[in-house]
Amino acid sequence: MSAAATGSGTAVEDQQATRHSLWLGVLGVSIFAFSIPMTRLASGSDAVPQLHPLFVAFGRAALAGLLAIAWLVVVRARRPRGGEWAILLFTAAGVVVGWPVFLGLAVRHVEATHASVISGVLPLATAAIAAWVHRQRPARGFWIAAVTGTALVVAFALLRSLQSNGHLGIGWADGLLLLAVFSAAAGYVSGARLSSAMPPEHVISWVLVLSLPLTLPVAALTWPETPIRPAAWGGFLYVSLFSMWLGFFAWYRALAIGGTVRVSQVQLLQPFLSLLFCAPVLGERIDAITVGFSLAIIATVVWSRRQTVGAPRGR
Repeated sequence: MSAAATGSGTAVEDQQATRHSLWLGVLGVSIFAFSIPMTRLASGSDAVPQLHPLFVAFGRAALAGLLAIAWLVVVRARRPRGGEWAILLFTAAGVVVGWPVFLGLAVRHVEATHASVISGVLPLATAAIAAWVHRQRPARGFWIAAVTGTALVVAFALLRSLQSNGHLGIGWADGLLLLAVFSAAAGYVSGARLSSAMPPEHVISWVLVLSLPLTLPVAALTWPETPIRPAAWGGFLYVSLFSMWLGFFAWYRALAIGGTVRVSQVQLLQPFLSLLFCAPVLGERIDAITVGFSLAIIATVVWSRRQTVGAPRGR
């Protein structure tokens, strides 16, 4: 076989792998897009509280972790080795503790539509952390897009504060949402990094199993003592099975195949999908300001996606 034919075959395989990773990314993002409205449905609001935010955060990981034990036994997954334990623990800090806890506490005080807009900077955060971890040099335009996207999020929070309170200010719930975004981005990058050494499905499963000594006791301590609406339990089951476990099967595999910096930008779909789900699931109103800021934030992500990434930095 000629070198040209070999090169052509490799190029076709690369294109197929890229398409496959992007479709897996879309599937994962579609599953995650339900997370914000379903978390709000499970935890309720200040006016009508349902499950405690800490129970939603740790209970969902505990349930998924128990299922993960059975799954790892069935597939005869190998045990993590050496430095893999540390990466698993770091990933758990981001996707098991950080994102669910900060998000759950925040959506008790802001609508899911508001949280969806703030989370629109998640692709930029993921790409920025991935570029730093993999020692890449994003073009100047990427950082301009990152700063612009962050500024839009701050402007949206300030405008909402002015509308609701009559003065400019960033609420503590917005701060929690940004912490949630950073936690998720860090967990995505570390989990994707480990997915090159073990199957992505094993990564999230081991993350959940390692978290059980923390998640099970907290879930037991925060178990609801008052009657809870069936809809709230439905939201809890969704974030347990899909947001916390099965969604990562597709997402980590997509990041491992297509590259974290590239595939993470598929998350630009997530704010729109979350907004679409908020109306039928929660009955929240989506106004022009919310849509406008979502479009602007997504535009910054699209802009960042077109920027080139240079060679790794020297040590």
